[in-house]
Amino acid sequence: MSDYSQRVTGSFNERMRLIRLRRKKENLRFWDEFRILPRWLIVLIIVLFLAAQAIALLVNLEEARHGGVMFPAELQENPALASLALAGIVTAASLCLASLIFLIAYVNRDAKRRGMSSALWTILVIILLPAWGFIGFVIYFLMREPMPYPCPQCGNSVGARFNFCPNCKCNLQPSCPQCKHEIAETDKYCPYCAYELGAGVAAGQATPNSVDPLAPSIGREGMS
Repeated sequence: MSDYSQRVTGSFNERMRLIRLRRKKENLRFWDEFRILPRWLIVLIIVLFLAAQAIALLVNLEEARHGGVMFPAELQENPALASLALAGIVTAASLCLASLIFLIAYVNRDAKRRGMSSALWTILVIILLPAWGFIGFVIYFLMREPMPYPCPQCGNSVGARFNFCPNCKCNLQPSCPQCKHEIAETDKYCPYCAYELGAGVAAGQATPNSVDPLAPSIGREGMS
């Protein structure tokens, strides 16, 4: 492998490590994530579920009234148990279908708030669903970007791949003062050269290489 390829691979692995660290800081909770689903979709699913239960029950009872065979046939002599069994089957099928619909809606909303193409990812998971099952969702959860987070200096919302804050020029990708590799805000020691990092670096503040290149004299005074 050439030196250039090694540098490209190392830079990619380094950036992915930082992205994984930022994902761990998101602290996502199920009900908080469930709230991003559109309310009209939740109401529609509930209405369709109740309608399916009512239709199944009425059709089953109407079949028995006309001398037909109730479903399931094993409970033909007990209409109450047959109705309960049918309701359970409808409920199980509805839960599976509703979970699938909610997953697709979640991908759409979650991709949008992470600055990704919501339409592209929604189409991808739908296309892969018939042939590959849930592989589209697995790919999305592995590849999705970290959520935007507040700039440690000005509080402005910034993307996970930003190097500098567009509002205050704060360095969002601090580097080790010794080996110049990118480090995470939570690192106490550089993972590449074991250099002990200061509290300012761990807090996401500017490092020696975060000086504004348009103002070198100010940067040199600040570092002296």
